[in-house]
Amino acid sequence: MASRLGDQTARMQGRVTLNPMYHVDPVGTLLFPALIIFGPLFGFTFFGGLLVGWAKPTPVITRNFRKILRDDNLTTLAGPASNLILVAVAFLVLLVICFAVPSGRMLVLASLNGGLVLNDSSGLQPIVVLAILAIEINLSLFFFNLLPIPPLDGSRVLHNVLPYNLAQSYDRINIWVSYLLMIFVGGYILRLLLTPSLALVFAPFVSLGR
Repeated sequence: MASRLGDQTARMQGRVTLNPMYHVDPVGTLLFPALIIFGPLFGFTFFGGLLVGWAKPTPVITRNFRKILRDDNLTTLAGPASNLILVAVAFLVLLVICFAVPSGRMLVLASLNGGLVLNDSSGLQPIVVLAILAIEINLSLFFFNLLPIPPLDGSRVLHNVLPYNLAQSYDRINIWVSYLLMIFVGGYILRLLLTPSLALVFAPFVSLGR
């Protein structure tokens, strides 16, 4: 999005690539997920067991944009928008399987309930499970990235609508304060938003089994 709107910084720095090594962040990609995975061994639980992490921020120089505030917001919201698109694609995959495969409804319902269909002649259960995981992960990322906590995407949008003095103070929030907010506040808000959203998305499939 930034490239289309006039900023080629990420492209020039080699960040427009699928190679994960160019995007690894020591804290967000390694340390933070490790705390979530191994924390329960020491009595600490983070995000209710939901694995959360992040990569290095994508470099963007807003002065390269033609309309700075508009283009900055569009670039910022491109990530969450892509998460919703992936949710929609995965939802359509489940719908097609439900209506185009003879045992599709049973397959989707069993997978939603964590069951394994041993007599699945279609061989589609791995695709169903991947679609369900895609919905869960991308909805989680959508809500998480929109949290108004620096350096998440939601903080950038909030910064752009704040008065100048408040925006300057907001930018001075210490990064470790942000990490603590993500753990103790973000986790609670994420669960609060994610649970009803997943129930709403999966409701059509649950109703098919009634």
